[in-house]
Amino acid sequence: MSAWSLERAEDHLLSLELFGMRFGLERMRRLLTALGSPQSAFRSIHVVGTNGKSSTTRFAAAMLEAHGVRAGGYLSPHLQSFVERIRVGDADLAPEAFAAAVQRAVEAARKVERGLEDSERVTQFELLTAAAFSALAEAGVEVAVVEAGLGGRWDATNVLDAPVVVLTSIGLEHTRWLGPTLTDIAREKLAVVRPAATLICGPVPAEAMDEVRATEARLVGVTVPLGAPLPGYQRSNAALARAAVLALLGSVDEGAVLRAASAVTVPGRFQRVASSPLTILDGAHNTAGMVALADALPGALGGRELVACLSVLDDKDAAGMLRTLLPLCAGAVFTSSSHPRALSPATLASLAGQVGWAVEALHERDPRRALQRAQAAAGPAGAVVAAGSIYLVADLLRMPGTRRVSAL
Repeated sequence: MSAWSLERAEDHLLSLELFGMRFGLERMRRLLTALGSPQSAFRSIHVVGTNGKSSTTRFAAAMLEAHGVRAGGYLSPHLQSFVERIRVGDADLAPEAFAAAVQRAVEAARKVERGLEDSERVTQFELLTAAAFSALAEAGVEVAVVEAGLGGRWDATNVLDAPVVVLTSIGLEHTRWLGPTLTDIAREKLAVVRPAATLICGPVPAEAMDEVRATEARLVGVTVPLGAPLPGYQRSNAALARAAVLALLGSVDEGAVLRAASAVTVPGRFQRVASSPLTILDGAHNTAGMVALADALPGALGGRELVACLSVLDDKDAAGMLRTLLPLCAGAVFTSSSHPRALSPATLASLAGQVGWAVEALHERDPRRALQRAQAAAGPAGAVVAAGSIYLVADLLRMPGTRRVSAL
């Protein structure tokens, strides 16, 4: 069989959206066995939680590298290309290595599917996760920092026996799959914690603490942000990463930690893309994320008048998100995204009125034109923040004419 190209690998991954999400770990275990159990080739730090997972994953991998450990990362979702999800050192996996890893995973999946019932297929996320573990093992990674996809208990990443687990935060999300309460969600996310593991905890609601204690892990609470020149919420994520690296290595060089954290960039998280007006893209996609963004913005604006460019998916608490951000704004442009579940601009405007927003808002379905209208409204001396959905950020960052991001 000829070697796959990146385009063929991405086309195959996108074709698997048709089969959606199917929970369970048996397919994943069989898939990894068919690949030679690549996850056993490295130690791991497993990152679960509601917000901050990707940032914490990047910070931890960078800090490990700063201590001479060959580190890799597995993240989701991506903004422009699937290759962003697998990192070795401080770089995304090379396109040819990514394509080869996907090809190996597809060949293994075909063997596995011959033993499954007709209606069963290896899912997109399972295939990606298997490809990631294969690629990381192939690259000789010593430690992989792995971000969970959805929840934890039935997530494809829950085949790791990670000695260190990070719980970044707990908030209401994906209640259809994880349960209706914070306790339910904590229970599902913490199902990845193995006996004798160390659990690094960010802020946890009181009602979920019984689930944290039930893990019987060695608990390390992290409440003090890292003293690095980062946006507010990123200092907290960096502190979680530092604690995870300390738990794994036993000691850290604080200077190396600070240098590594200061050099990390996280696409789509408080990302400055223009200065006149100051334009920030942020993937805040739920109320807790919007609270963190709202807390970080004043320190970055320097008194500039703020205009928001907003899109939200229909399964999110859009009203809560608007109630959090709009009081900081002098204007807003409501838009959509390429995701099929994006709320319409008119719906967002109606919700804004219901939460007390009295300023006339602009409607623009096309995300790029919406950002341009927000920038025009802000003027060169003002500021714009585009937020509410990671898919909005992806639409704004990717080059026109390139493939869309995955909807899963």
